[in-house]
Amino acid sequence: MNLIRLTIRTLLAATLVTQALGASAQEAAIRKNLAERLPNLPRIDEVSKTPMPGLYEVRVNQSDILYTDAEGNYLLQGELIDTRTRSNLTEERVSKLSAVDFKALPFKDAFTIVRGNGKRRIAIFEDPNCGYCKRFEKDLAKIDNLTVHVFLYPVLGPDSQAKSQAIWCAKDKAKAFEDWMLRNIAPPPASCDSSAIQRNLALGKQHRITGTPTSFLPDGTRLPGAVPLEKIEQALANSK
Repeated sequence: MNLIRLTIRTLLAATLVTQALGASAQEAAIRKNLAERLPNLPRIDEVSKTPMPGLYEVRVNQSDILYTDAEGNYLLQGELIDTRTRSNLTEERVSKLSAVDFKALPFKDAFTIVRGNGKRRIAIFEDPNCGYCKRFEKDLAKIDNLTVHVFLYPVLGPDSQAKSQAIWCAKDKAKAFEDWMLRNIAPPPASCDSSAIQRNLALGKQHRITGTPTSFLPDGTRLPGAVPLEKIEQALANSK
């Protein structure tokens, strides 16, 4: 009996080693062929299997996802959908890769809006001239028991910089921000130490924030764009 068990364990170990070597060889082949055939392709960060047989994920630029076959003969750019669960596997993967450490965000460079008991939290990078941000803020205003950390992120031009500075230097930052975003009352020009805004721009570049609004939840989840109200509520409920 002991001999049989030992033989089974040996066979299992050998199988695992063979599979590992096979996977390693496949990854090497994919890396080699794609690099040789597509010299302009960014450096490959990772190659991994997907739930779809024969399809491999190729990760570049930290969180950009491409797909290929086992030999790198074909390259696909798009979204992988699980039709059984109706889930977007690509979106889920990118969300996981682009997550941030919420506790490590520099909240001293943001201002805070508290609604209700403020038990739930969200951090948002916003440009004051962004129409999608204004729409997003109108939806957020309907959510109770929420603490909103606003990071001014003026990426749309000089006027965005000027409005961000006026809001940051206002006596009541939250009021100046909401007056503009919700009521279209422009903040009066003001000056002060607004270096926080430049730090926000550097932080956004570090985390590849390419559009506004971009939100982060306490579990690190990233929500790009003006997410619909019901989706915000669901994301807040799921975030721990």
